[in-house]
Amino acid sequence: MIDVLIGGGGYVGLTTAVALKAQAPHLRVMLVDAAPPDVWQKDERASAIAAAATRMLRQIGVWQAMADNAEPINEMIVTDSRTADPVRPVFLTFDGQVGEGEPFAHMVENKYLVGALRERASTLDIDIVEGTRVTAFEVTDSHVTVHFADAASLDARLLIAADGVRSSLREMAGIQTVEWPYDQSGIVTTVAHERPHNGRAEEHFLPAGPFAILPLTGNRSSIVWTESKARAQALLEADDMVFEAELDLRFGARLGALRLAGGRRAYPLGLTLARDFIASRLALVGDAAHGIHPIAGQGLNLGFKDAAALVETIVEADRLGLDLAAIDVLERYQRWRRFDTVQMGITTDVLNRVFSNDVAPVRALRDLGLGIVDRLPGLKSFFIRQAGGLSGSDIPRLLRGEPV
Repeated sequence: MIDVLIGGGGYVGLTTAVALKAQAPHLRVMLVDAAPPDVWQKDERASAIAAAATRMLRQIGVWQAMADNAEPINEMIVTDSRTADPVRPVFLTFDGQVGEGEPFAHMVENKYLVGALRERASTLDIDIVEGTRVTAFEVTDSHVTVHFADAASLDARLLIAADGVRSSLREMAGIQTVEWPYDQSGIVTTVAHERPHNGRAEEHFLPAGPFAILPLTGNRSSIVWTESKARAQALLEADDMVFEAELDLRFGARLGALRLAGGRRAYPLGLTLARDFIASRLALVGDAAHGIHPIAGQGLNLGFKDAAALVETIVEADRLGLDLAAIDVLERYQRWRRFDTVQMGITTDVLNRVFSNDVAPVRALRDLGLGIVDRLPGLKSFFIRQAGGLSGSDIPRLLRGEPV
């Protein structure tokens, strides 16, 4: 019998598997990924990894393999303007460090993050089954029997759903969600530019939504560009010349001439919150539990917090000789993570509604608020620690860089 079966082979599922096996080597952990083998190598997206998540990845032996491909964010600026404005006044600036020599986040291309996690999973003898999916499962008092698309089945003590915002495992468990879509899509691409970014991230609040410029290694930046769904689709269908012209209009000339350095894709944006994070012998992590707007760059880091909290809960229960999938054990994980997740979901929803418009009185009030924050060093420091995942008193040990 498998101790823990994880459905979903993205970064949160892999992190959960690696962290669990690194802290409790005697547990048998298996990961099942519906995606074809090696499809992760074609992922051109990049993610912001907060300082707390970096500490966890270092603690579980993953960061060392990806550090050379990680770009520290040394500074962040926030502007608020219209697309055609010739000048974009800076309303808010952040020093990017949460401590001496420790940036609040790094930007890493997803293929390097997943590659490092897979490499570590291999050294820990974690079983990874690719190209199949869970089609059904039945729960008993002692285990869950999981059935796969290839007609195979196996028993596990605990099933973890890490299969994304449209989680089929969550649906099979009958867990309801609260969700509402935005009439927005997030366009993601990578650009190369003439001059170095020096580790500076920029977030331009434009009428259609935030336009984020996030530093990558070399003279490259990752773009997360919010537009209405119709406008995003038109931009995807446009030729490179038109797309680059629209991009240049929003990017500005500070870093010199631009050129596309990768493909372009768009993802529908919305808010999805699971009503429950657990069911009998089942726990949700990552986007299976929550999907939020990327305006604060915290989606992935919420998933890392889920992984750290669930691993700590499981490991401590196992050390006490308890059933690691008992409902009272899993309820500790749910209590730990649900409030923080709902709070972040509401925060990103409010931020998106406040900043994704061109209503003059609203613009005046939000610019006043940004200016006030910029003049309060203590408040700015708090926001930096919040962005780095280091605020609060109940931070999981792995996120503090400590073993469980």
